[in-house]
Amino acid sequence: MPNSKTLNRILVGEISGAHGIRGDVLVRAYTGAPEAIASYGPLTDATGQRSFTLRVVRVTSKGIVARIGGVEDRNAAEPLRGTKLYINRDRLPEPESAEYYYADLIGLRAVAGDGSALGKIVSVQNFGAGDLLELKPGDGTETEFIPFEDRWVPAVDLAAGTIVINRPVLTGSDDEDAEDLSEGPEESDVSGKDDHS
Repeated sequence: MPNSKTLNRILVGEISGAHGIRGDVLVRAYTGAPEAIASYGPLTDATGQRSFTLRVVRVTSKGIVARIGGVEDRNAAEPLRGTKLYINRDRLPEPESAEYYYADLIGLRAVAGDGSALGKIVSVQNFGAGDLLELKPGDGTETEFIPFEDRWVPAVDLAAGTIVINRPVLTGSDDEDAEDLSEGPEESDVSGKDDHS
């Protein structure tokens, strides 16, 4: 269970590797504007023991190229790969209405619209197509990803520690409206040609 010291810190980025020979690092930022990560002042590692001051060199499609104070060459930058970067929560602005920090969503009890228990949110991921909530079902089955969109997540109640999730309903093969894909596409669909010769 997270302690109060952990809950008071927000994950804002991660060092994904060294970049070049001058000690620059590539940082994956989890902030709204990626370059804003450097404006929050010194960041810490997961233990809170190491402090990092970032200066953004440039923004790329793979993340931010940044300089860390005291890191002068690639040999010093390499061991930082995988370091998660945190900031004290009180240094961040309060989220606006219907906006949440990932840390606030992790650990919420997931319930269906009727209040029945679905499981727990164990992480928030973004693979490029929007935020996904990782739901660990209470029955011990594999986790599933739920798009963090209004139609799938109509309500979040941080005070109650719950999040309402609408899961898609999967229908069986006896559904008359379901298309049978077991035989593959018809031959005319595969060729792309039309039969009007």
